[in-house]
Amino acid sequence: MKIPPGSPIGRDKLTQYLLTPRAKDDKSQYLARGGFDQSNPDALEAAIHRAIEHTEATVDRANEHGTYYNVRCELDGPGGRKLPVVLIWLRRLDGVHSFITLVPARERSQ
Repeated sequence: MKIPPGSPIGRDKLTQYLLTPRAKDDKSQYLARGGFDQSNPDALEAAIHRAIEHTEATVDRANEHGTYYNVRCELDGPGGRKLPVVLIWLRRLDGVHSFITLVPARERSQ
C-alpha cells in the first residue's frame, strides 16, 4: 500500500524536531548532509511527499493508536544528494495518515 498523497506533515515536526539540533536523537545533522536545514523546511516536506508517491509502505505494528507503517526510501535533497531514510507513518483509527518521524537508513555498501 502507499501512503495517500497529501497526508499531513506537521510544520512543527519539521521545524521544531527534524531540522533542530537535539542532544538526543538528532536528525538535523543527517538531513543537513542532503541540503535540508531550518531555511528550507518546505523542501524537506516536498521531498517526503515525493518519496511516498513512489514507494510502498509496509506494516510495522498496530496498537491502540492505529497501524504504523514504514516507508524505506531516499529523499532527494536540494543539494543533489540522496538520503536513505525510513519514514514512519501512523494510520489512525479514524483512517487519517499522520507523519510520525524519519530515521536515517543504513546506506547500502556497493
